[in-house]
Amino acid sequence: MRCQLRKIWVPVNNLHGKKRLKKCTSLLRDCLLLNEGKLVHGHVIRSGLQPDSHFWVSLVHFYAKCRSTLYARRLLDVMPEPVPCLKKYSLLLSVCAAKGSIKEPKIVHGHVIVTGLEPDTHLWASMVNSYVKCGSIVCAHKVFDVMPVRDVVSWTALISGYVDQGHAGAGVSLLCRMQREEVRPNEFALATGLKACSMCMDLDFGKQVHTEVIKLGFCLDLFVGSALVDLYAKCGEVEFADRVFRCMPETNVVLWNAMLNGYSEMGYSEKFMNLFYDMKDAEIKFSKFTLVTVLKGCANSGYIRAGQVVHSLAIRLSLVLDEFVSCTLLDMYSKCGLAAEAIKIFKTIKDPDVVTWSTIVTCLEQQGQNREAAKLFNLMRYAGVTPNQFTLASLVSAVTDIGDLHYSESIHACICKYGFESDGVVGNALVTMYMQNGYLLDGARIFETMIDQDLVSWNAFLSGFQDHVTNDIGPKIFYQMLLKGFKPNAYTFDSILRSCSSLSDVAFGKQVHANIIKYSLAGNNFVGTTLVYMYAKTGCLEDAYVAFNILIARDVVAWTAIIAGFAQADQAEETLKCFRKMQQEGLRPNEFTFASCVSSCSNVASLESGRLLHSMAVKSGHLLDKFVSTSLVDMYGKCRCIEDSEAVFRGSVLRDTVSWNAMIGVYVQHGEREKALEAYRTMFDEDVVPDDITFIVLSAWV
Repeated sequence: MRCQLRKIWVPVNNLHGKKRLKKCTSLLRDCLLLNEGKLVHGHVIRSGLQPDSHFWVSLVHFYAKCRSTLYARRLLDVMPEPVPCLKKYSLLLSVCAAKGSIKEPKIVHGHVIVTGLEPDTHLWASMVNSYVKCGSIVCAHKVFDVMPVRDVVSWTALISGYVDQGHAGAGVSLLCRMQREEVRPNEFALATGLKACSMCMDLDFGKQVHTEVIKLGFCLDLFVGSALVDLYAKCGEVEFADRVFRCMPETNVVLWNAMLNGYSEMGYSEKFMNLFYDMKDAEIKFSKFTLVTVLKGCANSGYIRAGQVVHSLAIRLSLVLDEFVSCTLLDMYSKCGLAAEAIKIFKTIKDPDVVTWSTIVTCLEQQGQNREAAKLFNLMRYAGVTPNQFTLASLVSAVTDIGDLHYSESIHACICKYGFESDGVVGNALVTMYMQNGYLLDGARIFETMIDQDLVSWNAFLSGFQDHVTNDIGPKIFYQMLLKGFKPNAYTFDSILRSCSSLSDVAFGKQVHANIIKYSLAGNNFVGTTLVYMYAKTGCLEDAYVAFNILIARDVVAWTAIIAGFAQADQAEETLKCFRKMQQEGLRPNEFTFASCVSSCSNVASLESGRLLHSMAVKSGHLLDKFVSTSLVDMYGKCRCIEDSEAVFRGSVLRDTVSWNAMIGVYVQHGEREKALEAYRTMFDEDVVPDDITFIVLSAWV
C-alpha cells in the first residue's frame, strides 16, 4: 500500500489548494491500515495544507476505525472551530465506541447535558451507537426512548445492539415497532432484522421481512441477500436460500459462506461439495470462515479427500496456523478417523485450549488408542489446562477399554477433584466403566448418587448385567426403569435381551418382545437381530425364525444370529440351508458366520460340507481368523480327520488358549495321549497360559 500511495503522490502533487486536500480526504477514506492513514495525514501536514472540516472528520473517523483512540482524542483537542460543536461530540462518541469503555460515553453524554446543548438527530444516534458498541444496551435504550425524533440510523443501531448481544427476540420486536411507527427501514435495518430472525429461527416473520425487502427494492442488495440466504439456510429452507443465492447479480464470500453452511447443516453432502467446487472455479477469495465451514461439512459427511484439498488451500492462504482454522482441521481429521494427521495438526496449535485437548483425546479414544489418549490427558494437566466434562468422559471411555482397575480408580479420584462426579455425561461414562469391567457394586453406587438419571444412565447401568448369568438383577432394573416413566430405546432392549440370553430366561424374553412391539421397535434391525439371537440362544428356533423374517433389512449379523441358533441345536441341514440363502442374497459371510457353519458339521456325514466351507474360508481369507481356524480344528476332530485338524492348527497364525484347547481336545478324543501332553508343553514355549478348560480336557483320561 505504501508503494501505491507513493505512486498516487505524483498526481496529488500536481494539484493545489482545495483540490489536493479533497484528494487526500478521499485517500484517507480508502485507507484500511493505521500506517496508510498516517502517510496521508503526514503528507497534508508537510504540504502546509489547511484542513477543512471534511478532512478533520474523516481523519477522526479513520483513527477511531483503526482503534487508535489516543490519536483520535488528540485530534479532537486541536480541532479548529470550523467543525460544528455537535459534530465534535459525535466524533468523540465514535472514538469512545472504538475504545469500548462504558465510562467515556457517559462522560460525553453528561457534558452535553451540562452545557445545555440541544442534540441533533445525528448526535442522538451517535449516543445510541456508542452505548451499543460499549456493551451497555440498557443505556442505549434509555437514550433511544428520550429521543424526540428517531431516525432509521438510531433504530438500526439499537436493533443491531440487541442482536449482537444475543437478544434476537428483542431485535425482532424492535423491528416490528419500527414498522408500526412507519419508519422506512434501510438495507442495514432489514439485514439486521433478518439476522435476528435467523438467530431465533423465526421463519414466519423472516418471510414478512423478505416481503418488505421486495417492496422497498433491496432484493439485489448484497448485504440483505446474504442475510436472507443465512435465514433460509438455518431454518432448513435450503431451496429458498438457493433461489435467493442464484438471483444475486453479484456475490461475495459472505454470501457463498452462508449458502455452504446451509447445505452443510442440512446434510446435503453432494450439493455442498458441488457448491464448494463452484466457488473454487469462480475464483472467489476464500476467507477463514469459508475454510472452517467447508471443513465442518467434510467432517460431518466424511469427505476426507475434500478436507485434504481445503487443508492445502489453508496452507496456500497462510491460514493453517490460524487457531480457528487449525482447530477445525483437527476436528475434521478426528471425525474422519485419521488420528495420525490429527496429532500433526494438534502439535502445530500454540497454547491449545480445553476444547482442542478434548478433541484430540476423544479422537484417540475413538480410534482405540486408549493409552495414548490417557498420556495426552496427563500432558494436558501438566500444561495447566483444566479438563471439562467432555474431556473426562472421553478419558473414562478410554480407561474402560484398558480395563485397569487401579488406573480407573485414579481417574475417578481426578473427576471428584475437579467436581464433575455429579455431571450427567461423566457419571454415565463412570457407570459404563465400572459395569463393563465387572465392578457391579461400584457402578451401582455411582448410578444411585447421580442427580439427573436419564435414559443413557439407565442403559449404561443395565448393560453391566447382560453378560452375568448368575445375576437376575437386569430384569428388575428394566421394570424399575419403566415404572419411573422412561421410554426404552433400541439400546435398552439390546441390553435386556442379552441379559435374557445369558440367563436363558425365555419367559422374560417374550415379555420384553411384547414391549418391543408396544414401543414400535419390532422392525428395528438392531433390536430385531438381538431378538433373533436371544430366541436362538435359548433354543426357541421357531420364534427366532419368525423374528428373523420380520426384519426389514437382513444384514450379515442377522443371518449369523439365525445360523448360530441352528448350529447350536445341531441342525446342520438348516444351518447350511440358511448359509446358502444368505449367499444368494449377495451377502458375504464374516468370520462368525463361517465359525457357526463349520461347528454344525460335526459328524462324518457332513464332512463334505465342512471341507467346502474350509475351501471358501481359504479363498475369502477368513482362515487366518482364530475363530474360524479353531472351529475347523474341532470339526475335523469330530469327523475323525486328525491329520486335517493338525494341518489347520499348524497353519494358524494367531493361536491362543482356545485354539490350543481345541487341538488338545482332538488328541484326547482320539486317544493320542502323548501328542496331547506334547501340545500342553508346547503351549508354554509359545507363552500361552492354560486355563481351567485346558485342565478339564486333560483330566478326561483320569
